[in-house]
Amino acid sequence: MHWTTDQSPPSVDRVVITKTRSPIRSNVGLKAVMAVTGILLVLFLIAHMLGNLKIFTGAEAFNHYAHWLRDLGTPLLAPGWYLWLQRGVLLVALIGHIAAATVLAMRARAARPVKYAHRKKVQGSYAARTMRWGGVIIGLFVIYHILDLTTGHLNPVGDPTRPQANVVADFAPERWYVTLFYTLAVVALGFHLRHGAFSAFRSLGQQTPKGERRARSLALVFAVALTVGYLVVPFAVLIGLVR
Repeated sequence: MHWTTDQSPPSVDRVVITKTRSPIRSNVGLKAVMAVTGILLVLFLIAHMLGNLKIFTGAEAFNHYAHWLRDLGTPLLAPGWYLWLQRGVLLVALIGHIAAATVLAMRARAARPVKYAHRKKVQGSYAARTMRWGGVIIGLFVIYHILDLTTGHLNPVGDPTRPQANVVADFAPERWYVTLFYTLAVVALGFHLRHGAFSAFRSLGQQTPKGERRARSLALVFAVALTVGYLVVPFAVLIGLVR
């Protein structure tokens, strides 16, 4: 906020108050918030996927890894505190990411209050057109996932000392509906990541036709790799490869 003085008439000083928008509330600032929070969430997804894949090294190794996560930060932190701090940071990042995306979408819509009479179909990707519903599916899955494998309330075993047994019980053949819900959520996440990664690569300078093709390819490879990395665990349990 700054003050300016306008003399009209000359003998009278009129004070004019001009409000200045906070940089973080500008479009550029909101896009920066989306980028930073998106990077935090993607880094967590990669680390979490790699941790999940340790289930193929055996029950003992997987359980040891899970217990190591609970003890991370000790003795500076009490056992389990690191995970809750991590969840808090991720929750803030997720809320910031959704809020920034929502405000930007509302501003873009407000910029075109009148619909065109003969508007051509937007040549956006399927991922771009389904970001909203994909976000709803992912949000519902996160809530279920926490109640299932974090707190254990919805898990058939629900024993925090036996993480591998919890995972095996969760995706057992008779609980095919859980695997189906997990698959839908992960596929929705894959579409979301593909669109987000493509946008990020374009922002890094891939603006030429050749650069856009490269950005699309990189985004697709990244999204498919992460999707497969997450789905391989429940389907390995489903077919009996992991017991």
